[in-house]
Formats: sequence, C-alpha cells, structure tokens
Amino acid sequence: MRINRDSVIGYRFTVFGKHQVKNTANHKPQTGIIIGLAILLSTITAGCGSFGSFEEAPSFKLAEKGSESIIDYKKYGIFESVGTQDYRYVIEDQAGLSKAVGEGIYPNSSSVLKDPGYKEFKSQGMLKGKHWDFINKPEYQVNFYKWATAPEDRGVKLFYTAFALEKSGHIKQAIKAYYALCVNFPKTIGWTYWHTPWYVGQVSIDKIRFLCKQYPQLGWKLEGGYILVKNGYDDNVRNDVFIVDPGRIVKVKSEQLQEKRRDIGTQEIIKSTGDDHISLVQYEDRSWQLFVDGKPYIIKGVAYEPSKIGQSPDQGNLEDWMQQDNNHNSKIDAPYDTWVDKNKNDIKDADEEVVGDFNLLWNMGCNTIRVYHHASNMPLLRDLYENYGIMSLMGDFIGAYAIGSGATWYKGTDYSDPVQQQNMLDSIKEMVDMYKDEPYVLMWVLGNENNYGVANNAKKDPVSYYKFVNKAAEFIKSIDPHNRPVAICNGEIIFLDIFAKECTSVDVFGLNSYRGDYGFGHLWLTVKEEVDIPVIITEYGCPAHNMYTDEATSESQQAEYLKNCWIDIISNSDGYGQGNSLGGVLFEWVDEWWKAYEPGLHDTKPLWAGSFPDGWMHEEWLGVTSQGSGKNSPYQRVLRKAYYEYRDMWRD
Repeated sequence: MRINRDSVIGYRFTVFGKHQVKNTANHKPQTGIIIGLAILLSTITAGCGSFGSFEEAPSFKLAEKGSESIIDYKKYGIFESVGTQDYRYVIEDQAGLSKAVGEGIYPNSSSVLKDPGYKEFKSQGMLKGKHWDFINKPEYQVNFYKWATAPEDRGVKLFYTAFALEKSGHIKQAIKAYYALCVNFPKTIGWTYWHTPWYVGQVSIDKIRFLCKQYPQLGWKLEGGYILVKNGYDDNVRNDVFIVDPGRIVKVKSEQLQEKRRDIGTQEIIKSTGDDHISLVQYEDRSWQLFVDGKPYIIKGVAYEPSKIGQSPDQGNLEDWMQQDNNHNSKIDAPYDTWVDKNKNDIKDADEEVVGDFNLLWNMGCNTIRVYHHASNMPLLRDLYENYGIMSLMGDFIGAYAIGSGATWYKGTDYSDPVQQQNMLDSIKEMVDMYKDEPYVLMWVLGNENNYGVANNAKKDPVSYYKFVNKAAEFIKSIDPHNRPVAICNGEIIFLDIFAKECTSVDVFGLNSYRGDYGFGHLWLTVKEEVDIPVIITEYGCPAHNMYTDEATSESQQAEYLKNCWIDIISNSDGYGQGNSLGGVLFEWVDEWWKAYEPGLHDTKPLWAGSFPDGWMHEEWLGVTSQGSGKNSPYQRVLRKAYYEYRDMWRD
C-alpha cells in the first residue's frame, strides 16, 4: 500500500557504482497566521533549550572521538568537480583524516577493534549474528560496534554506523559520520524492502540538516549541500546521474539557525487558479499559497476512515462510516457518538461523556479531512464544515484497486482502454456534479498511489496512466464552475519525471510518503526542480507499536516522529524553505484492525520493513487514537500522545 523508496531503516542493500501570466488578484497573507507560523518555527529551532554550550548525554562512551569536531576535509584531500556528475573527493592524508574523524567513521575503521567496549562485547558473544539484525534494537552500543566492523559496502556501513551513533546520543559523531558518507560515498544506491532504489547520500544530507535543527545548541549548520539524482524516478539505476555538492558544516551563531520567513506579501503573483472562495497562487520567489475566503490556509489534514472492529473490505463487510448508525439513534456513530476513555479501563465511566469524533478533530486543530473516493452523506460533510470548520479533500480512485474502471481485480484497470477511461470519467462526473457547489470541498484529488500498480497497469504503463490523469484533470476543470485546484495522489516520487511531462493540467502534486522521523528531506527540492507546482503530503504516519519497547515509549516515539514530519511540512510552506508545501494529511485518525487480514485482532506482527521506530510497519497501529480493547467499537477512543502533540501545534 505504501511503498517508500526513500525510507531508511531495516532494509537490505545492493550497491551500484562508486562510492507566465501575471495576476494582480488581491491576496495578502494574514498577519496572525504568519506570526503563528513564525512562533512555531522559532519554537522548533530553539526546542532543545537555550543556545549555549552543547553537552551530549550518550548512552555509552566512545574510546576515540577524533581530534576535530567539524572536519576540514580540505586539509586532508582534494574536492574535484563539485556540483557536477563528476564529483569525487580524493584523500591525500589518510592518517590525518582518520585521527580527526574518530573511531568507526571512514577512513578510520580499524580503531574500533581496539575499543575496550568492543572487545568486551565480542568476548561475551554479543556481536554474533547478521549485521542487518543490529539496526533498530535499542542496544545502540552493540549496533555501533557491529556496523562499524560489518563486511558491507562502505557507504551503507557508514550510514548505519551514523544511525547507531545518533540513536545512542552521540550527535556530533553521528553528524560527522553522515557527512563522511556525503563526502566519500555520495553515489551509494541501495534497495528497499519493495525493491525500489534508495539514495543513501540524499538521506544523509537530510539527516545532517535535521540533527542541526534538533540540536541548535551545537551551533552547527550545513551550508549548501545537495545530491540530485537525474533519472531517479524509476527502478532502473543504470541511467541515474548524480549531481553532488556535499556542502560544508560550519559553526554559526544562534540567530543564523533561526527560520526566517521571506516577505511574500509584497511580491507579485505570477500564477493563480480558483475563485474568491478557494484559490491557489504562486509568488515571484516561487512560493505557493492556498487561500480560503481570502485567508491563507495550511492543510492540517487527517485521513478519517473509522471502521468497526471485525469489519474488513477483504471479507466484504466493511460498512461506509458515513452511514453507520449501530445504536439506532438517528446519528452517525463515529462523528457524533464516540467517547474518550480517559483512564484506559475499557469502561465508559460516568465522567466520560459522549463527545464525537468531529468535536475531537476540531479540538485537535484539524481543518481538513481526506475523502478517498466520493462521499455518501452530503449533510454530514456540510455539518462538519459549518459547525466544526473542517473542509474535505474530495477524491476519486480513478481505477486504483480496479474501482471505477469496470475492470476486475485480477485483470486490473488498463489506462489505455478507452472503455475503462470513459467509465472512470463517468465516475468523476458523478462526483463533481454532486459536490461542485459545496463550499467544504477544498480540492479534487485523483487516485491513491495508483503508480504502485495494485490492480491496475500504471506501473507497467505509466505514460498511459499519467496521460489519463491529465485528461481527468482537464475534464474536472471543464465542469467545475469554481475552478478548484486538482491534485494527484502519487505513491512517493516514483515516475515524477513522467508526471511532469504528461500532467500539465494538474495543479498540485500530492503524494503518500513515509520517509522517517526527520520528515521528507530532499522531496521538496526534487519536486520544485522537476515540476514546480505545490505539494501536499496526502499521507504520512507512524505506528504506535514497537516490538522492542513498552506502550508508553512506543506512543512517545510515534508522537515525536509525527511532530518532526509536521515541522518539516511547515518549514517548507509559503515563505519558508522551498516554499511549495500546502500542508499534509496525517494517516490516520483511528487504528484500523483489518489491515493484517484478521479484523477481529489488533495484530502486532510486522508487515513490511520501513523507516519506523522498530524498522517495521505495523499498519493496524497508525491512529493518533485507538479503540482500546475493541469491545466498545466503534464508540471508544483512547487519545494517544500524538493527538495532544498535534493539538499543541495545530491550535497555536
């Protein structure tokens, strides 16, 4: 369902190669919203305390940290062809560089063997086993020794050495290790669990920026620094071209780490679509901004698909949540009849009043939900908008899972078939005709990661698929009198180059992305350079289950992961970073127990490897709320730490 080509943790690797029309519409940002974003981002930057001397509190002691904190690589070698596909770094003083970086960091590998801790752990047999089993377990000292001495490609080996250092609290050493990878092995390519390419150097740069922001007391910053991969949107790594500039890590003053917003209010608008109710504009600095009724609108979205325990689409008994009224009180169950189990005792106590999900979403600060395929209850969504201020992203699957095309699941949708195309256009017409005059429809969203090829041929024939997406977008624009933006929901950035060529009528690049606890990294720049339209993260999330930790720790890890994702989304919104983020949709509201095909059980078995706290996706634990033991489904809600974390951020 969610293939993550840029995820980090828990994957095995095979490594290749060396190491405009002007518009004068009167849209002005609201001061209050700008101040709110500035407060959030300044809080983020200073989130680890006041700026001052940085004191690490690692979980173990390194025998050799190296003679330099920030490595001046020019002292030890020569950078050649920086910023081109011919980049390389040639070491001239290996002994000096080894001494400077410290143990475990290339080119200093042998000193780990002299570390007393390594000798002790080896003698106790704690380092036996495959190095792939030493990534996400919370014994980070063991993980460090194992990876620093692993018989693995040097780029991959260095990445997981850095990861162990990061998780153990050796932040400076972790940054040094990630940067050593960018300098020495920026063209390392690995393969994910789904056998899609993973570009280790790009993630290392993203990790460096993330850690410098997370630990501002360091006073470190990566100046420049990028690894662009041309032709990197398919599974053929043979045609990849790497453009490399590792940048340099510098010591800066605290004010230089503060996120400063560019003044876009005085800039000329160069592109615009929509009407007075909903509009999308681009400014001279290439920032994008969404407006609702003339006010800036950041999508604080939630994937809202509540399901009753025991129901599953695989068994054909999953009911439409917009129609469920199990207690026959003439109110839809989840939106209006849920209650919060505050003490987690699986009993509705006297002080636990019915509040309803709509009220809980409003209290969280959510302003948008995602409707994946049409909607069956217009008054319900109207109430959500009028009384809770929450809008809807209205979607059509356009043949994903063979829905809407007339194809069978086993044959799958064929995007070159004119009959199936017409079936899908008819489905779109039904949706738009029904909801085009509803004020709560924020934009139209086409598909749901169709490019992964589940019950369709988009992966085998991407050109036909994206040509049809463009045809569908043009069709929507011809029948929607309000000219709302049209978005695609892609699976990550796979086939982004084909999308850029074929989908010129699509206004927004939406994508489901699960990259890691650092956010989305290179994604914003990559989309900006390839297609230059705004971005919505249409799904991002993290399980609240970790096979190695207790429930409270797992919830804290989920909350931290999701917080960092939102920070990155805001850090690239209008006037910040790349300026092309319109917001995101958190996946998801409440746990769905059917994802592992046993809808009566809350499965904890790992489903696929990914960039999550224990290295695995637990799809039945993605909610920021749970249904407790399930015996009170669909009414019981247990609010997780992530709910409160988002309430603090979204309601600021």
